Amino acid sequence: MSSHDLTVIIIISLLIVLLPAVGLYKMFQKAGIPAWKAFVPFLNTWEMVRVTGIRKHWFFWQFIPVVGWFISLWILVEFVKLFNKFRFLQHAATVLVGFAYLPMIGFDEKEKYYGPEIVKKHKKSAAREWIDAGVFAVVAATLIRTFVFEAYTIPTGSMEKTLLVNDFLFVSKLSYGPRIPNTPLAVPFVHHTLPITNSKSYSELIHIPYTRWFASPVKRNDVVVFNFPAGDTVINLEEYQSRYPYYDVAWDKGGQNMDAGRQIILSNPEDFPLIVRPVDKKENYIKRCVAIAGDTLQIIDGVLYVNGEKAFLPPKMQLLYEVTVKVPQLDYDVLKEEYDFAKADDSEIMPMGGNRYAMLLTNEAKDKMIKNGLIDSVKVSKQNPDSKIFPRDGKHHWQVDDFGPLWVPKKGATLTITDDNFAMYERAIRVYEHNELELRNGKYYINGQETNKYTFKMDYFWMMGDNRHYSQDSRFWGFVPEDHVVGEAWLIWMSWDKGVRWNRMFSSIH
Repeated sequence: MSSHDLTVIIIISLLIVLLPAVGLYKMFQKAGIPAWKAFVPFLNTWEMVRVTGIRKHWFFWQFIPVVGWFISLWILVEFVKLFNKFRFLQHAATVLVGFAYLPMIGFDEKEKYYGPEIVKKHKKSAAREWIDAGVFAVVAATLIRTFVFEAYTIPTGSMEKTLLVNDFLFVSKLSYGPRIPNTPLAVPFVHHTLPITNSKSYSELIHIPYTRWFASPVKRNDVVVFNFPAGDTVINLEEYQSRYPYYDVAWDKGGQNMDAGRQIILSNPEDFPLIVRPVDKKENYIKRCVAIAGDTLQIIDGVLYVNGEKAFLPPKMQLLYEVTVKVPQLDYDVLKEEYDFAKADDSEIMPMGGNRYAMLLTNEAKDKMIKNGLIDSVKVSKQNPDSKIFPRDGKHHWQVDDFGPLWVPKKGATLTITDDNFAMYERAIRVYEHNELELRNGKYYINGQETNKYTFKMDYFWMMGDNRHYSQDSRFWGFVPEDHVVGEAWLIWMSWDKGVRWNRMFSSIH
């Protein structure tokens, strides 16, 4: 746990015991407790423990990271019971909006302090016991999922071999600061679609603008979980979604003309049912942040450069290489044992005739094969041209292995918009930062005003998979805005492939 994570946990703990302080001030007066103690963190909960008569050891449980939050909230609930508050909604209000509800009790002259005797007289039904326990569990799990960590499963091989399919991760929400949900009215533990009914799991009746508490910047080379930027509009069928994104479908259907493709899709709603999702309900992706706001990146012959220097190479990063070996025949058992091949089959080794192979290699495996004298020559296997490479403007014919240079937008930095860079930054200005951007008669208009200058409101990031030749990443759909960042991939707590992969259990992610 980093110092930033610990600081966030401490601040949240203090907020939980201090936000109700105004109401507790008057409630303490009624209970015969010196009112000033309401404003002293944890002294106030000590007094509540004392007057409620619950065991003193519960006070000390509050200092366990995260667990202590729920102990503090439970102590508050036990205290309001002394004011004859036993209804479910009264307890829910204490937990969820205690900063507003407790002053209503404290400052209302009709509200009286009855003491622990009234608690002894009150009997709760078995059904109520189950309801309270269930609701408290949901609230606790929701708070943990929002503020601390969330479970995530690796669905594809885009991060191999750093992360494998069916690695189960904990994603830290503390690393970059907890992001408050844009759509708080949602079914707990479901991302965007309800099972069975295939309907939305959330309501946009309430929409909260982008808010991140205790923000800390994404660092270069972090492994990051984020909402898929191009996932705002999706074709709501299983074979599409983020597997075949709407913008790719429109590009293909329109013969590389996006507007024509949109019209084809819109004119066939039965074949292409569309749904628009808010930021926090877009699909979750996981990639490595290879360039942060303000960086300039470029890929030359498969080698990534950031700010003119060769970028960090993750030890398990994979590329497809054309390899000439010195031996007449490869021993697949040796390849699996010595060089980190998972299967040593056609998915990783493809014969090209003679002693030449196309091999999917990690940096470690490539260097070890060279050191051991197995390889005669090796070079990056250039990928076939792809029309879907960002920015799809017909001017920049960049490809997976030859890309850029490209500047990553930074909050507060001002860009001069030109014909050359318009397509690169249009979506960031128009979609992510909610401006009207038009090109009319060779002139640029932002929110109706003629200008070729724009100052960015957010930081952006460039994300790439460690399995560089088999990853749908920023090279295809561009920048990731800061409001799309979910958290940092922190720990593999479980891994499965026809059985538990014990060597990956509880390993950190680098």
